[in-house]
Amino acid sequence: MPDDFASDLVAPAELLGADAGSEGVLVAARPAPRLPGQLPRRGLGAVFWISLGWVGLLVVLALMAPVLPIKHPNVQDYSAVNMGPTLHHLLGTDDLGRDLLSRIIWGSRASLTISFASVALGLLLGGPPGLFAGLRGGVGDSLLNAWFFVLLAFPPLLAILVIEAFWGVSLFKLVIMFAFIAAPQFFRVVRATTLSFANREFVVAARAMGARTGRIVLREIVPNVIPAVISFALLGVAIAIIVEGSLAFLGLSIQLPTASLGNIVNAGVQNENLRYNPFIALWPALYIFLLLVALNLMADRLRARFDVREVRL
Repeated sequence: MPDDFASDLVAPAELLGADAGSEGVLVAARPAPRLPGQLPRRGLGAVFWISLGWVGLLVVLALMAPVLPIKHPNVQDYSAVNMGPTLHHLLGTDDLGRDLLSRIIWGSRASLTISFASVALGLLLGGPPGLFAGLRGGVGDSLLNAWFFVLLAFPPLLAILVIEAFWGVSLFKLVIMFAFIAAPQFFRVVRATTLSFANREFVVAARAMGARTGRIVLREIVPNVIPAVISFALLGVAIAIIVEGSLAFLGLSIQLPTASLGNIVNAGVQNENLRYNPFIALWPALYIFLLLVALNLMADRLRARFDVREVRL
């Protein structure tokens, strides 16, 4: 029996439409064929879940830093200055004898707080206006577009430097500044995605059936906007971590002795530390690299899985 014919056979329990009085002709239930140009359904894949697990682990370690059995990040031990990795200091110590593992975990609390909080606040500031502009259009859309394009006209890093010169630096202030920089980007993403769904068949059908605008937004528009927003938000978190590190090299991030990933790397390149103890800069830089790779892989898999062009009606 040919292989291609054998692959079409199905178990008796799966047969549908068989007539008891027929001559043994059986009609098997089959999934509907894909439409022309329709792509096969794909999962998120193992890479996404591995990346999610890695990011989740780092977030959990940062949240549990106060109860973990690690040294205080600011405790100095001058008998263990510039030590390499040992059993007592798994990642070694810095030029003041402070445990690098402890400083990285505590520093990640500040960096992750800034990145996640600023992205969430930026989404709150830019998402609802984008949803309104994409759904309603008209004068309101034009005014909102003009306002957010004015905000986009300012170079982000230069805007932060100018604001910090007058306002000062703190974790709360960094979150606010990063959020206002992220808001126009979220506005554009949400507005563009809303526009692509506002006149789709299922939305038109809901309107024809008399559904209220609030129900259409919550049941039809928002579920389709969320995947694109999450994908972009993950990239926003990665960008915020990079910006915080860049500001640390200029001395405009969180000030010592409070640790952040940026100022730990900055301390590792000061006073010829790269020559005598490269681990000070190596470990936090590696932490940032692996975190950014995981965030980018997650964002890429979400974009590929929920791409607007692949949405099936």
